[in-house]
Amino acid sequence: MAKRRVSPNRMELMKLNNELRTARRGHRLLKDKRDGLMQKFLEILDETLAKRNESDLLLQKAADSMALASSVIDPEVLMQTMQLSTEPLQVHAETRSIMSVQVPVFTLPQLEAMKRRESELESDNRDDNPDRGTEEVSEDNTGSFLGYGMVQTTGDIDIAFDALTEALKPLLELATLEKTLQILAVELENTRRRVNSLEHVLIPELQQTIREIRMKMDENERDNLTRLMKVKDMLVEQEIEARRKADERSRLAEA
Repeated sequence: MAKRRVSPNRMELMKLNNELRTARRGHRLLKDKRDGLMQKFLEILDETLAKRNESDLLLQKAADSMALASSVIDPEVLMQTMQLSTEPLQVHAETRSIMSVQVPVFTLPQLEAMKRRESELESDNRDDNPDRGTEEVSEDNTGSFLGYGMVQTTGDIDIAFDALTEALKPLLELATLEKTLQILAVELENTRRRVNSLEHVLIPELQQTIREIRMKMDENERDNLTRLMKVKDMLVEQEIEARRKADERSRLAEA
């Protein structure tokens, strides 16, 4: 522990006492922040694990559907379909605050719009063809959410792309949660270090310095008191000596 070089006086003592109070208040606030961050971290960790399981299931469903489609569709046709199927997507990154820590929120503005468009198309198809079964595949799906035609494909590829679409939102939420965990972990570690620095370094150092100043001031006060008592004794002795000489002069004068 580094030792401070300070002057042992009341002004310095007052300054260090104020600094100690500030350090203790900061230590208390940082401990509260650390505990709050830890609680929030564990909550988000549980959410992340649940969201990861959900995403894994949806991706597995999409992979199984794609494998089934690959087994019944000409590979060249499937490749052309995949290349033309999806429109460009833009992920937006916004921010929110968790205990004064800024974390990202990933969103896909096109997702809801595309889902609404898909729902409207499905509704229009049902209205135009009320007698057709829900399992029958449209021969022209170029205006759907996926943006590809189904003239040369089967319903299996449609199911596969629907599964991928269904997985988009959970995947974005999972990315948000995992990035949030990374940021909170860094902030939690920094806060823990600051708490430990205050608790084990700064506060003990201030307490030790204050004790040393008080001891030095007490020692100086005792030295000053000793000097004052010596001066007082000297003055008393001088006064006694002066009176003795005055008495001697008086006796000599009377004689």
